[in-house]
Amino acid sequence: MAYRRTDKVKQRLAARRDAIIAAAGALAAENGMAAVQIAPVATRAGIAAGTVYRYFPSKTELVEALVAVTSEREITAMRLAADAAPGPLSALTVAIITFAGRALRHRRFAWAVISEPVDAEVDAVRLAYRRALAAEIETRLRAAFADVPTSDLDTALTSRAIVGAMLEALVGPLAAEAGDDPAKIRNAVQMLALLSLQGIGIAGARARGLVVQAPWPREDEDSVI
Repeated sequence: MAYRRTDKVKQRLAARRDAIIAAAGALAAENGMAAVQIAPVATRAGIAAGTVYRYFPSKTELVEALVAVTSEREITAMRLAADAAPGPLSALTVAIITFAGRALRHRRFAWAVISEPVDAEVDAVRLAYRRALAAEIETRLRAAFADVPTSDLDTALTSRAIVGAMLEALVGPLAAEAGDDPAKIRNAVQMLALLSLQGIGIAGARARGLVVQAPWPREDEDSVI
């Protein structure tokens, strides 16, 4: 007779897997993706290295899981925040500010998860993350221009451009260091959102109003695992 895991066992195994990924995320946030090695992750999680290997046979698989979990969480946060907005343009603005604000609060972690040079295998998961970001932005763009039949906006190209701006301008190697100054972080994110809105043809005064009125991501919604 085959052994069947009880719900309690399944929950314990899932909790341990989550703890391993959380430990990997903490190390990535502190010292970049290069710091995510099996032994340090095991130490941070308070378990044996052999236990980590049972869940993730290689570092690559662990990093892939970290990226995938982060992607799901951040896309969900964008979607929930945008869905609560009063209108489609507000939703687009909120989606941009939510992702950008969460990423810039923990720039090192965001850089590690989505842009820092790593193994080729991990880049495939990262590409899926970028595509998901672009798809979410494009959904908001399409909704915002649904009642503008004469619009010739290329929503696919524009969504990719906005994602590129968020990643390069805020967390990439060209990004200015905002440090831990909340005012600088907020200003950088709002300037990016304003640029995005003006780039799709939203008049300056209206774009500025949308940005200023958009809710700011709460501290308890941080992107670090």
